[in-house]
Amino acid sequence: MITFLKPEEQHQHKNGGGWVANTATVEETAYVGPYARVSGDAQVSGNASVSGDAQVSGKAWVSGNARVFGDARVSGNARVSDAWVFGKAWVSGNARVSDARVSGNAQVYGNAQVSGNASVSGDAQVYGNAQVSGNASVSGDARVSGDAQVSGNARVFGNAWVSGDAWETSPLYIQGTKHSVTNCAHGKLAIGCQVHTFAEWKKNYKAIGKAAGYTSAQIEEYGEYIKLALKAGR
Repeated sequence: MITFLKPEEQHQHKNGGGWVANTATVEETAYVGPYARVSGDAQVSGNASVSGDAQVSGKAWVSGNARVFGDARVSGNARVSDAWVFGKAWVSGNARVSDARVSGNAQVYGNAQVSGNASVSGDAQVYGNAQVSGNASVSGDARVSGDAQVSGNARVFGNAWVSGDAWETSPLYIQGTKHSVTNCAHGKLAIGCQVHTFAEWKKNYKAIGKAAGYTSAQIEEYGEYIKLALKAGR
């Protein structure tokens, strides 16, 4: 049952036996498994399936041939269409996920869009106005935010952070001995939590590194990464 509702405020869906709030709308063709829950003003339509311990709440819509299962959550004004959301993944806010996969502990929220054959997995987060499409993948602890667009066969992984511009190929990413280095936006590098232009890094990397507690050897190491970024980055 839906624990925060009274018995008379909910019912079991005929197709699957899962619990549905009386305020929610679940079409007869949709499946709601025995331990799944649909609450609020949520809608589940078409051949969509909500199973396992998954929950759909708020004003979220799950439609088409979408599958929401495991411990996944779809909430807020999110829309999931013909996509899979599973594991402990969460799609919320005004996010849109269509024909894609969101899995693991991944989160897609804000006004983000994930579409095509794209995948978001691990502990990755896609948020803001970011878009991930095509065969692109975002995994690990990666973050894609702002107005960033990741498409084609691009891969964003590890601790990479991409916050702007369009990427049809994988942005430069280097895992150093202390922090990762990511070409987070065109003409910019993120090293740890520090984001600066290429020119600023070239001029000030020694001072920035010293202030951040880098050893002399690490400052030299990251200086080489910055030189590489100036040649190979965008």
